[in-house]
Amino acid sequence: MLDLMKRQSVDLLIDQFWKNGYLTISRKFGTYLPEPQRMGGFDVDIIARYKKDYAIGITINEEDIDNPLLKRKIEFLATRQTKSSNKDVLLFIGVPNDLKKKIEFIISTLDENVRKNIKIQFFNHELNSNTKSKKKKTFLN
Repeated sequence: MLDLMKRQSVDLLIDQFWKNGYLTISRKFGTYLPEPQRMGGFDVDIIARYKKDYAIGITINEEDIDNPLLKRKIEFLATRQTKSSNKDVLLFIGVPNDLKKKIEFIISTLDENVRKNIKIQFFNHELNSNTKSKKKKTFLN
């Protein structure tokens, strides 16, 4: 069940990458694309590119928000730069709406230079029990 929610969160974040013009290079739970490699010992859900700009995507759930290493993970990933041109890499963070205040607090404690490389995407997960397979309806805000 948690794995299904994580998969849907990654799919929603992929949609946001596409809306911003990014092309997905690697992603978790993908059929045709490879899974992204760990960066600095941290798991990454998506790596994407728009022209010569790169972006990293992670999704955060209730289990992750209570992890004491989350702030360090966000700070590390938001300070990444490309190897060749040393351009900053944008960090997209997908977060359920019910964790909005917690993630905003964590982000507000980071340095201004780190915060400018972070883009937060909020979304809802709702269960639809009318079907036998209990498909989930997901909505972006």
